[in-house]
Amino acid sequence: MPVDFMVVGAGIVGLATAYTLQRQSPTARILILEKESRVAQHQTGRNSGVIHAGVYYEPGSQKAKMCRAGLKATVEFCRAERIPFEQCGKLIVASDARETARLRELGVRAAQNGLDHSWLEAAELHALEPNIRGVAALRITDTGMVDYAAVAERLHELLLRGGAEIRFNTKVTALRETSTQVEVTTGAGALKAARIVICAGIGGDRLALSAGCELDFSLVPFRGDYYRLPAQYDGLVRHHIYPVPDPRLPFLGVHLTRLIDGGISVGPSAMLALHREGYARTSFNWRDTAQMLRFSGTWRLLARYRAAGLKEFACAVSRRFYLRQVQKYCPRIKLEDLLPYRSGIRAQAVMRDGRLAHDFIIRNTARATYVCNAPSPAATAAFPIAQVIVAQVLSH
Repeated sequence: MPVDFMVVGAGIVGLATAYTLQRQSPTARILILEKESRVAQHQTGRNSGVIHAGVYYEPGSQKAKMCRAGLKATVEFCRAERIPFEQCGKLIVASDARETARLRELGVRAAQNGLDHSWLEAAELHALEPNIRGVAALRITDTGMVDYAAVAERLHELLLRGGAEIRFNTKVTALRETSTQVEVTTGAGALKAARIVICAGIGGDRLALSAGCELDFSLVPFRGDYYRLPAQYDGLVRHHIYPVPDPRLPFLGVHLTRLIDGGISVGPSAMLALHREGYARTSFNWRDTAQMLRFSGTWRLLARYRAAGLKEFACAVSRRFYLRQVQKYCPRIKLEDLLPYRSGIRAQAVMRDGRLAHDFIIRNTARATYVCNAPSPAATAAFPIAQVIVAQVLSH
């Protein structure tokens, strides 16, 4: 007999979706499938841990709305479940006049998105953060930090307590919709569900294609290299410190991030990767690489953002070049201070014309919902994303 709801993927979006389904349909049979041996093994457990406020996103976009709602929901969940978090705030620092002009545009966007923010001149910046250098800064007070893997673990516990089933080491390889159910092929056998939600991260496009969906994009992996500063730097800054980002790209630049354990991470970069789940610089996968190179949007992307691509390549191959990105606003950090830390993969939708999808993409068929593009700030926005998904699922 098919389960009522099946969720593929035990990252934070998949778990939040299952949790929301469980709360709204407490008698429903819910099954979560995860190909790894535990929750939060990819994007959820390999990000900078920032609770974003939503300063960067186009006013009125899903990212802007859901990020703002997600910050509130994340903080409320952490308080209710006693998960450590802190709203330490963020400073976006301009290093020259050109960046200052872009920073003022971000200030306008912060106001449009309803954020608590303030403008700092150089002297005010130095008084607030003596180790940071810049000509101006935008302060976003609500930005915070949390361990999203800890949030995912708590969702896992609550789901089990509520009667949901989670099967680990169960990889979904294909889907087939019929008029009455969805048939799911896994390495452990066939399963059936009345409705299914795909929250499979970088594998989401392949599952959509296996079910016969037509896509005008492909998910392309971007590896982000992080470093961690030595323990003596734990009090270096009071806020997260970000550079002014390139407004054409959904990446935020190499930043200093306070961690919930008291440390500070540096990063990430954003280098096109040759392995969808390969976290080492030398990781390579024939299938992933071939799919990426066959996709016309990849070549148009490289042509469209040639200069940015070369800069990210330099960050990937040269620690000294990477360090220069940090020293623009924090000259105190030296090469020997960049200690090894985990890397991450951003699953980023690229359109056929080479444009990067800036907003979330959720697609529906009669019995399936596909979360097709959910990079940062999806961890922050997981609960409102789940609300949208569940509303769509239950409306069917």
